[in-house]
Amino acid sequence: MQVLNDYTGILNNIKRYVPLNEADERQCTAIVRTVKVKKRQFIVQPGFVCSHQTYVKAGAFRSYFLNDDGVDHTIQFAIEDWFISDFNSYINQVPASLFVEALEDSTIQQIAYQDVEQLCNENPKFERFFRLVAQKSFAFAQRRVLSNLGLSAEERYLEFQQMYPSIVQRVPQYALASYLGMSAEFLSKIRSKLASKS
Repeated sequence: MQVLNDYTGILNNIKRYVPLNEADERQCTAIVRTVKVKKRQFIVQPGFVCSHQTYVKAGAFRSYFLNDDGVDHTIQFAIEDWFISDFNSYINQVPASLFVEALEDSTIQQIAYQDVEQLCNENPKFERFFRLVAQKSFAFAQRRVLSNLGLSAEERYLEFQQMYPSIVQRVPQYALASYLGMSAEFLSKIRSKLASKS
């Protein structure tokens, strides 16, 4: 059974960017809420403002949107020790355009928008942390755009597999195909082709 008030993971994540003393840790954990989420449950949905920063303590998630034809496009995956959100909705406090869905039974830790704002105003360490995370997220998004424009479907799959082997093993094939910009059938053909070479 998981200890719901264990903040080790989220604190260690923050400490990779900024040093924290005991007072900083208490200030942060005082506003963290731990939540259990069932597989296929949504923590963000279009039309509702995303009001939390969400850290994945255990489990897996994806964010995606539906186009006008009802086809879904996966934007992000998140497993243990990652943050996930509809970042445009969260940062600008406007209605979300993404779904954020649990791919497994999961445990998340959330901090409300107003609490994050107050924390950052009171403690510059946390403002620096959230700024660095936002910059890293922007850099990743740019790299993904370049990958989508410059690499073949097989190259995109191989690059993702090399960078995130644990995600490839855990997420459904339809979600991975959606993220890579191809059909599940085409991804299956790529995997079969690569398997026959090895």
